[in-house]
Amino acid sequence: MVVEIPALLSSAEVTEARAALLTADWQDGRATAGHRAQEVKRNLQLPLDHPLAQRLGDLILDRLGQTPLFVAATLPLRVLPPRFNRYEGGGTYGNHVDNAIFPVPGTPQRVRSDVSATLFLSEPEDYDGGELLIEDSFGTHAVKLPAGHLITYPGSSLHRVTPVTRGTRLAAFFWTQSLVASAEQRRTLFELDGAIQALAGDHPEHGAIDTLTNVYHNLLRQWSTT
Repeated sequence: MVVEIPALLSSAEVTEARAALLTADWQDGRATAGHRAQEVKRNLQLPLDHPLAQRLGDLILDRLGQTPLFVAATLPLRVLPPRFNRYEGGGTYGNHVDNAIFPVPGTPQRVRSDVSATLFLSEPEDYDGGELLIEDSFGTHAVKLPAGHLITYPGSSLHRVTPVTRGTRLAAFFWTQSLVASAEQRRTLFELDGAIQALAGDHPEHGAIDTLTNVYHNLLRQWSTT
């Protein structure tokens, strides 16, 4: 399930973040890639312990907790602190699948990458190329969103970033371990939740709302991994 979440960050927040990132010290993105991914990865990445990465990551995590659409789409149990990448001068990332498990830096915790996410921090007109291509059972999705917008998609998806041939593409990316490991079950719950919200908006006194809400929570209780 691919879900777009608009305006996670405000225009002012994006402008400030972009200005800081453009002057930061970056490292070769292959430093954090697995053996197979190193062969197809050509980008730059902010060091995981960089103070700017930690400050901007905390801002993003705070916004995620205040965004009902993100919560409904991912049913988050744990979110890996966001990381930041930079593509320019032909930078690209070929077809790959994200690692299944990521350690949380500085802790003994690990995060299962049920849901991948990319937060765009550059405006689409500021660079050529750089589309995120996501393959799933419904085909290939080409994603290039306005700055501040987030896309979430199954961590099991094969995906890639096309070469950036002009300008600079900045983005944050991270993974979420969901309360519900199955992508299909998350889709069912997401669609059910959306139907409940729509019904409640159009017919707030309808008796079926309570019944459907009960079904939703019983399914969540049954499918939750905790």
